[in-house]
Amino acid sequence: MSDTWESLRAECLQCTGCPLHQTRTHVVFGDGAVDARILLVGEGPGQTEDEQGVPFVGKAGLLLDDMLEIIGLDRTRVYVANIVKCRPPNNRDPLAQEQEACMGWLRRQTALLRPQVIVCLGRIAAKAIIQEDFRISSQHGRWFTRNGVQMTAIYHPSALLRDVSKRPETFEDLKAIQARLRELGLLP
Repeated sequence: MSDTWESLRAECLQCTGCPLHQTRTHVVFGDGAVDARILLVGEGPGQTEDEQGVPFVGKAGLLLDDMLEIIGLDRTRVYVANIVKCRPPNNRDPLAQEQEACMGWLRRQTALLRPQVIVCLGRIAAKAIIQEDFRISSQHGRWFTRNGVQMTAIYHPSALLRDVSKRPETFEDLKAIQARLRELGLLP
């Protein structure tokens, strides 16, 4: 039997595949248009996301919304998910075994979505999706293609909140994403 969004979400909400389930308030499955051609992937939920069960709703999420608006998008045109679906304690980076335990969920979400473009938000997502040795500082904004899906990575919105000096580079990356989306017919 193949997945539906409803069955996949219901199954994911019951996950106990790694120790993160012991400290979560909510599983943060994903959010957005289930027919979107654009998938945004972060590393994992923070405190606000854990409390609400929705990805990117805290300060970083507000910045992400602003970033999307800059290029003519909003959450009705994209799908947003994370590598791990439960908040790591103290917002630490998710451990390798936690990421591996959750990657099946993201793969199944991606299979349902069938995106044309994946934008990794930060180094952890880029390392998990684009290539293991991805270096966000030198490779952000570069494009990769795998199985017909175009992929790029930008700095995570929370990194931009901590270090505003990265914002001009990110603005250029966003404009390049906008241009690519126009080439693909995903933006007017």
